[in-house]
Amino acid sequence: MKLTNFLADINPLIRILLIIGLTVAAHFTVKLIRRFSRYLLTMKLDPKETAELNLPRRYPRITTIITLLINAVTFTIYFVAVGMILHEFKISLTTYFASATVIGLAVGFGLQGFVQDLVIGLTLIFSDALNIGEVVKLGDEIGRIDIIGLRFTALINLHGQRILIPNRNIAVISQFRGGCIRAYVDIQLPQRLNEKNISQAVHAIANAMYQQHKSIILTPPELFGIKEVSDAQWRYLRIKFKLWPGQIKIIEDTFKERVVQLLKTTSEDYAPWMITVTYKVE
Repeated sequence: MKLTNFLADINPLIRILLIIGLTVAAHFTVKLIRRFSRYLLTMKLDPKETAELNLPRRYPRITTIITLLINAVTFTIYFVAVGMILHEFKISLTTYFASATVIGLAVGFGLQGFVQDLVIGLTLIFSDALNIGEVVKLGDEIGRIDIIGLRFTALINLHGQRILIPNRNIAVISQFRGGCIRAYVDIQLPQRLNEKNISQAVHAIANAMYQQHKSIILTPPELFGIKEVSDAQWRYLRIKFKLWPGQIKIIEDTFKERVVQLLKTTSEDYAPWMITVTYKVE
C-alpha cells in the first residue's frame, strides 16, 4: 500500500521533469541548428581568397533554400515538442494532430493574407526572382536581402536596419547589378589649368568623401585622367563612383559643389553646368 502511494506521488514529478526536459531539448536543438546554419552561411569557401567569398555570394539560390529548410525544421521541432508535452498531460497525439489540421484549415480561410504570403514566398524562392545577398528595391525600401521567409522577406538597409516586408506586398522587384549604381562624373576644365595639380586636388576631394561616407560610397573612387575633346577644344576629367542605390544626391549636390568651389579659385567664371553626372552599367 505504501509503495503504491509512493509511485502515485512520484508520477507527477516525473511528468513535470519530462515536460521540462522536452522543452529544453527542443529549444537547444533549434539553437544548434540555427548556429550551424549561420556558420555555414558565413564561412569563407576559399581561405586563400582575400575577398569575402561565402555561400550567399557564390550560391545565392542554395542559400535561400537552406534558409527555408531551417525555418521548416524549426517549426517541425517546436510542433512535435508541443505535441509530446501535451501527451504527458494524457492528451492523445492523434487528437492533437487532427485538431491542428482542422484549426489550420479554419484559420487559413480566415487569414487569406497569410496563405498569400506563403504562396508568394515559395514562388520568389523557386523562380529565382530573389536571392539572399542581392541589393534590391522592394516598394519604397532599398536593401540587401537577408532572409526570404514563408511570410516575410527581410532587407538590411543603408543604416543597418532590418526591414521585414510581407511577401504579399512585393509587387515590383528592382535588382541592382553588382549591388550598386555607377556614377561617372565629367569635370570640364579650363585650358590654362595645370593637369597634375587639378587631378590631385579633385582626387583628394573624392577620397575624402569616400573616407567620410563609406556606407554610401562603397569603393574608393576611380580616376580616369584628363581627356581631350578635339572638336570642342576643351578638356574634361572623369572620375567614377560606386554608390549605394538611391544615394545619388551625395554626388549631384555635395561632390559637385566642392569641385565647383575648388575650380572657382582658379577661374571665376566656372559654373556648375560644366560638371555632368551620368549613370550607366559597366
